[in-house]
Amino acid sequence: MISDVLAEASEKMDKAVEAAKDDFGTVRTGRANPALFQKVLVDYYGTPTPLQQLASMVNQEARTLLITPFDKSALKDIEKAIAGAHHLGASVGNDGSVIRATLPELTEERRKDFVKIVRDKAEQARVSLRNVRRKAKDDLDSLTEVGEDEIARAEKELEASTKAHVDAIDDALKRKETELLEV
Repeated sequence: MISDVLAEASEKMDKAVEAAKDDFGTVRTGRANPALFQKVLVDYYGTPTPLQQLASMVNQEARTLLITPFDKSALKDIEKAIAGAHHLGASVGNDGSVIRATLPELTEERRKDFVKIVRDKAEQARVSLRNVRRKAKDDLDSLTEVGEDEIARAEKELEASTKAHVDAIDDALKRKETELLEV
C-alpha cells in the first residue's frame, strides 16, 4: 500500500518534470523552430485546434518559419492565431498558399523577458510537485493498517523524491536561462 502511494506520486512527479521541460522548449532562443508554435491554438470552424494539426512547419531561415496549411481555407485563421500569439512577437505574412512567420531579433530586454517567463513556468511546475506531495502525504496519513514508523519512513522517501524532482526542474531552468542569455 505504501509502495503504491509512493510509486504513483513518483510517476506524477516525473510527468510534471517532463511537462516543465516541454514548456521550456516553447520559449525561443536564437532560432525559429516549430516547437515555439506548439501552444498556438487556431480557431478552426469554432474549435480551438493546435497549429501542428492544421499545418506543416519548416524552418526557412534562422528567424523565419514557413507554415503550409493542410486546408487552404484555414489560412486566414492560422495567420490571425500566430499574429495573436504575443509571446512570439512574430510578424506574419502570406502569399495565398503559405504563411511566413518572422520572429524579431532577440534584444537583451526580450531575452530577460523570456527568462522571467521560464522562471514562472518553473515555479508552476514546483507548485505542481508540491500538490502531488501533499496528496501523497494525505494518502499515507489515511492508511490505518500500517505502523507509524513505516509511515514516517515513507514520508522521508516522499520528501527525498520531491527534492530530487525539484532539483531536476531547477537544473532544466538553469540550462534554459543560460541558453536564453547566450548571445
